[in-house]
Amino acid sequence: MKRNPVIPYAIIAVVGILLVVVISFAGLGQREAIQEAEKNGGQKQEQGGETAATDPEKIFQNNCASCHGADLSGAAGPALNKIGSEYSKDEILEIIKTGFPESGMPGGLVQGEQADALATWLAEKK
Repeated sequence: MKRNPVIPYAIIAVVGILLVVVISFAGLGQREAIQEAEKNGGQKQEQGGETAATDPEKIFQNNCASCHGADLSGAAGPALNKIGSEYSKDEILEIIKTGFPESGMPGGLVQGEQADALATWLAEKK
């Protein structure tokens, strides 16, 4: 008995089309959440109405931990567990805003109140 070589390709095509349709409907369900995030300036709202700006540890975990380590011990970036003994709060804030090109750290990842809260928190690490 001869097998038709087109059938496996047809099955793959049908599965692929169904997958695209399912993913499209899942994306439509997320549309409202994306629009709400854009209305809030792109910041996620915490339960209780507080933004992440009030918790410097969460700001660090969301923006800095991937390079500086979750425990401030360093990873791709330098350790920050004693950064307060090397730099003042204002110097740390300036580094957060403008970056540290010598080490490859980009500036502007954290801005505004979040940058100020993060700089204050890091300055306490001595």
